Amino acid sequence: MSAARDPSSLTSLADALIAGDRAALARAITLVESKRVDHRAQARDLLQMILPRTGQAMRVGVTGVPGVGKSTTIDMLGSNLTEAGHKVAVLAVDPSSSRTGGSILGDKTRMQRLAVDRSAFIRPSPSSGTLGGVASRTRETMLLCEAAGFDVILVETVGIGQSETAVADMTDFFLVLMLPGAGDELQGIKKGVLELADMIAVNKADGEGANRARAAAAEYRAALHILAPASPHWSPPVVMISGLANQGLKEMWEKIVEHRTRFIASGEFAARRRAQDVKWMWAMIEDRLMGRLREDRTLRARLPEIEQAVAEGRLAATAAAEDVLALAGLA
Repeated sequence: MSAARDPSSLTSLADALIAGDRAALARAITLVESKRVDHRAQARDLLQMILPRTGQAMRVGVTGVPGVGKSTTIDMLGSNLTEAGHKVAVLAVDPSSSRTGGSILGDKTRMQRLAVDRSAFIRPSPSSGTLGGVASRTRETMLLCEAAGFDVILVETVGIGQSETAVADMTDFFLVLMLPGAGDELQGIKKGVLELADMIAVNKADGEGANRARAAAAEYRAALHILAPASPHWSPPVVMISGLANQGLKEMWEKIVEHRTRFIASGEFAARRRAQDVKWMWAMIEDRLMGRLREDRTLRARLPEIEQAVAEGRLAATAAAEDVLALAGLA
């Protein structure tokens, strides 16, 4: 009998997970990704059981525009880390996966080293209708991976939309990968992404791209200089790397470790984790409330009529919102 149907088996599932059983990890992730009400209760109990075994991993978010080389860089960086004795989990946040399948399958194909590395684990985000739902499941998966002994969690985002903020809110360090050729690239950088960055890494800085990468790095340093650092203990550096050629990745990782050391010493690390947990709580509340709205049959039947009334100007949006909440029993 599966853990989802037999509450008494949750303890054995938790024990197997903590022992590093990959099959148990897969079952646990399937459980937390389920949308069934009974499975949610089981998942909640399981997460509470393994909670004391979580929180020790290095959580690093990685973003960058499509084509910047995220998968190649993560594959090489992760391989370097497993060779050094770490256990690495790669989690991908991609809200578009619910519509198109995203780039997850491609990511697994491109991460050829980690895909066959027994010290690594690659997991896509679950298909979900909202970014909040994707982020919630990714957070829960992160805790399960930590309980299973993975001490480095790399959370990859597709690099567009609001997913960067979601990933920054669940990680300790936010790495932004950039391309050489800063002149045109710099104009496309959203200020919000720069404000989230704990470090910018200019990728593809090998061979003929080295000169362009140096110019790009100078432009990015100038852009960061304009912004006030988010923390008094850290000024985001700009480094040059080549994920393909494995150049600069060792130095880049040393910067990430330095950031962690500084933040732990100052107390900011613990404060940031606590703030993230509170944000997670509210994100889950909002996601659950939206789920209730979507699942309410009476509401689903009335929504088209209400939406049309708002679109035609016959009903104010504020009044419509009150009507929807009332129908869902949330007013």
